[in-house]
Amino acid sequence: MRVLVFQHHDSEGPGTLGTFLSRDGGSIDTVHFTHGDAIPALEGYDQLWVMGGPMDVWDLKDHPWLADEKRAIRRFVRDLERPVLGVCLGHQLLADALGGTCGPLSPPEIGVIPVTMTAAAKDDPLLGSLPATWPCVQWHGVHVAELPEGAAHLGSSEQCGVQAARFAPRAWGIQGHIEVEDRTVRDWACVPAYRSALDALQGHGAIDRFDADAQRNMALFQSLAETVYRNLMSIAR
Repeated sequence: MRVLVFQHHDSEGPGTLGTFLSRDGGSIDTVHFTHGDAIPALEGYDQLWVMGGPMDVWDLKDHPWLADEKRAIRRFVRDLERPVLGVCLGHQLLADALGGTCGPLSPPEIGVIPVTMTAAAKDDPLLGSLPATWPCVQWHGVHVAELPEGAAHLGSSEQCGVQAARFAPRAWGIQGHIEVEDRTVRDWACVPAYRSALDALQGHGAIDRFDADAQRNMALFQSLAETVYRNLMSIAR
């Protein structure tokens, strides 16, 4: 299994999903957009994973490569019709690239937050085997405000209406971070935009509380991520 990863920050790679893939003998090629990497020919890849990042889908002036990335996403989804998974910013990029809209979420949603699946998720090949409600690390100030035409709404949280969606028969987005590892919250606290949003929202000691909550749930996070990973591998075969 050969996976192409679109990565937008050094600290936001495929995480535990990449660990599972390596364990199973798969390979990853990563496009680091902030390093100036070019997008390779898409035909050689079985899947596309679009990860998170501190920029927003509309930041084309500061990050002009976003236009090329969105075109590549559309081609992978519509022309190649191969599996795509978007996480956080990746979820938003899929929505935007395929005709939906994203907008600011105020206040930001940060912490370990319950996600509740919709009735439409019950038969979904990727997310249908997840629990009706499950905890997920969230760290975002933008949300999918309007889904593209034909997309299926699969999950929500109290604050964020579109936590999960199927954008096309083989393309999914998850707003939360199913890829988290033990070090993830601490690593992301070193990103200035993330840390300032957390401290402004939750005050002194927020990072310690957030990390402790994440560590308490880490075994469950790993189990949920492996469920999604195994389903994704089955879809791609």
